[in-house]
Amino acid sequence: MDPREHVLAGLGDVTSWQEELYVRLHQEPELSMQETRTAAEVTRRLASFGYEVLQVGGGVVGVLRNGPGPVVLFRADMDALPVREATGLPYASTRTVVDHDGATVPVMHACGHDVHVVAALGAACLLAERRDTWSGTHVALFQPGEETAAGAHSMVEDGLVDKVPRPDVAFGQHVLTEPAAGEVAIAAGPVLSTGACVRVKVFGRGSHGSMPHLGVDPVVLGASIVTRLQTVVAREVAPGDFAVLTVGSLQAGTKANIIPDDATLLLNLRAYDLTVRDRLRAAIERIVHAECDASGCPRPPEIELYETYPLTDNDTEVTARVTAAFVDHFGEHRVRHLDPVTASEDFSVIPDAFGVPYAYWGFGGFTADQEPVPNHNPGFAPAMQPTLATGTEAAVTAVLAWLGRPAVSADR
Repeated sequence: MDPREHVLAGLGDVTSWQEELYVRLHQEPELSMQETRTAAEVTRRLASFGYEVLQVGGGVVGVLRNGPGPVVLFRADMDALPVREATGLPYASTRTVVDHDGATVPVMHACGHDVHVVAALGAACLLAERRDTWSGTHVALFQPGEETAAGAHSMVEDGLVDKVPRPDVAFGQHVLTEPAAGEVAIAAGPVLSTGACVRVKVFGRGSHGSMPHLGVDPVVLGASIVTRLQTVVAREVAPGDFAVLTVGSLQAGTKANIIPDDATLLLNLRAYDLTVRDRLRAAIERIVHAECDASGCPRPPEIELYETYPLTDNDTEVTARVTAAFVDHFGEHRVRHLDPVTASEDFSVIPDAFGVPYAYWGFGGFTADQEPVPNHNPGFAPAMQPTLATGTEAAVTAVLAWLGRPAVSADR
């Protein structure tokens, strides 16, 4: 029997505990870098499967050594979002927690990371139970803090590269609104944008609302900056290049008749090219400083870059091999081309730290009778099945495209 068919023959045996675990994780989401209960559950299950388990940078890594052959790393993210759930599911989250700023916030798995954890654990279990059909090493990595771009860096900074076997190849996946449930989508090259957030604080001079001539109004200044920033993508980026510059927040003042001392803007950048992202950053710096000068601000602005995400750029040869394995397993009708997604991920920080190629794909979460709801929306509710099964099958299929061929190194 083909190794993949042999391993996936046990899929029905893991379905019941996967669904039970999914419900529990969905009801008990944890914010970025606070995933203690999720990590403990992952640790317990990996150990029960026979994996050597390590705690690294807030994440969990399971290593299953099974003779000579390639080393394959499969990564899943664990964190949830500060979103109040409005799915109407019988297992909807009602949790509230204290965030890093000390505020009490609702928490929801609004991006499907609960799906990712359960699918990756299912794949780890199946591979452990059918060790007689493959040879090599499987590294099951569960990462914290993807939503804040902190988790992958945290694991790398905690010595990940020195603590686990160096992989020949690395994989990751994400549940999406497209393709349809039961299908996977993959493509070579850039598939997720590079992203970054920028915090801009501008300084005016406070005054009574009836005496604007005695102050420098940071609200008017902030509005001018917002308006001018809209020209960057339209007039400074080539029409054929992808770029997004969003002002997601403008905060200033507390009362109608008080001109405040300062205003804070939060910006978000996306691009498929690092040079385009750098052009956006330079334009922000130039425009903010110019508008502050024009307003006569008493001090220069503060501009801070944070939550930076790398480009996710799938290796051509690795992607071709995974795609072929997907077609062989799912059939051509269930394997789609993944159009570049405008969202961002920190997954590639991990394979880049090892200096190894990678592939990252999407799989569908919404059935034909559902209205797809985008990730991060309070109503984001993927169908439990066939979503969990598809994610598990995709993980096993990709891993065994390498481990199913004993003692063969990853193609480069």
